[in-house]
Amino acid sequence: MSTYSSSGSSRAAFPGPYARKISLTSKPNMAIHIDNHYRSKVYTTSSEVSGHVDISPANDVRFDTLQILLLGTSRTRVDAVSIPQATSHTFLKLTMPIPESSYPVPRVFETGRTYKVPFNFVIPSHLTLNACNHKVCNDSVQEHHVRLPPSVGGWEKDDFAPNMSRVNYCIKARVLRDEEVGAPAVKVMEEGKEIKVLPAVPEDAPLNVTAQDKLYTMSRSKTLRKSILSAKSGKVTVSANQPAPAMMTPDGHSVSPTTAQLDLEFEPTSSNESQPPRVTGVTAKVMAVSFYSAGPINHYPNLKDWARGFGAEGRGCYTGSVSLGATAPVGKVAWKQHLTCQARRDSGYCTDDTDQTVESPRIASPAGNSNKKHSSKTSPYYHTTSLQIPIRLPTAKRQFIPTFHSCITSRVYVLALTVSLSSGSGSTNGSVTLELPLQIGVDVLAAPRVDPSGLPSFEAAMEDAAVDELLRPRVLGLGRLAGGEVLPGYARRDGVAVR
Repeated sequence: MSTYSSSGSSRAAFPGPYARKISLTSKPNMAIHIDNHYRSKVYTTSSEVSGHVDISPANDVRFDTLQILLLGTSRTRVDAVSIPQATSHTFLKLTMPIPESSYPVPRVFETGRTYKVPFNFVIPSHLTLNACNHKVCNDSVQEHHVRLPPSVGGWEKDDFAPNMSRVNYCIKARVLRDEEVGAPAVKVMEEGKEIKVLPAVPEDAPLNVTAQDKLYTMSRSKTLRKSILSAKSGKVTVSANQPAPAMMTPDGHSVSPTTAQLDLEFEPTSSNESQPPRVTGVTAKVMAVSFYSAGPINHYPNLKDWARGFGAEGRGCYTGSVSLGATAPVGKVAWKQHLTCQARRDSGYCTDDTDQTVESPRIASPAGNSNKKHSSKTSPYYHTTSLQIPIRLPTAKRQFIPTFHSCITSRVYVLALTVSLSSGSGSTNGSVTLELPLQIGVDVLAAPRVDPSGLPSFEAAMEDAAVDELLRPRVLGLGRLAGGEVLPGYARRDGVAVR
């Protein structure tokens, strides 16, 4: 992981016209060709990335080593008070072994000839532990950090990614020459080609959201009134759990729908206000939150308070959102009426079988009742209902990437649900908004059991070995008795037979 700061002007960051002309005229011709590749193609876990590198030098080029790499790099930029801090982290580096027979003898790329060097990579399922070698709060954080992050930025559709956070994968070819003994090799030629990666992301356990987690709101209460000048009619509490994850296809073109359940509870202020409010509508919005830092992140940035610094390194957060519009609940909204615990104690009953179902249609109260003073007697009832809200993510103009946490950048999603309520015949409505965590994963692509060379994969070989062990012939026989040929019997103690 490397960090650097830049304070110079953009003029110093780019070479002048003369330097660009020299670099363009002296650069040998080098091209990377990936088999069956196109611009919008997406690779996932266990996908094969194969092809070849064509080298057609304009002049004779002496070299010592040819490298073909699959690189994964994350980059962040934090605009600090004095100077911006830029950080890059190479979390994946796979080197293609090149046999000696592929090198020309002597090691000189001659003018007028085209050299073709093949390569073959497989997108891994996990990174090595060296990819995350900094301190973390717990093992769960490191387990997420050694997962492959998806490509961030560079998609044809909007992926909610800020310029301050980028993750890219590329095939890179380098021709190196050793100038001096012990000195680093000099790059004679270099060429790269980016690819898009959506690794398989399984379903994670639901988050344990607490009051200190400022990003989420799992429950919220609101006091309702029939009109602006009327007294309180009651208090409604809306709560929910984390919905099931929305799973993407490995190509990233579609996302499976999911459902969020909202639990509503209404407590009337008095026995005269026994009618629960009416649900007039539910709207949904998805927020994509990108976290990025100039230094290693040792915790989950979506939990606790990200705005409060945990170290001297700079950090930032960017939120993009898309509205899902008005969402109709699945099924009819039916309120259930329950006796409060105090009412049960007063009546001498202590059972849960006293629940009554009260269907809405609602009965409008007389107009004069709204101006009467409510009784101070507390209502012995409270009402509950549940709403099933279907969630469909729009993929026509948006590119969703899976939820991930890496060493210097993360992406999470927040589902904001707003429930509109009406507590009377007037136009005054109340609304309650919850912010729920929403995980987006990627389905696992069914990999072939046998590779093109005819050798089974490691997973297929282990599965076949387990099946063979289960189905192997066995010899059945009577086991020998331990401790002699006498069957275990009963011992007598104090005149009582015991086993």
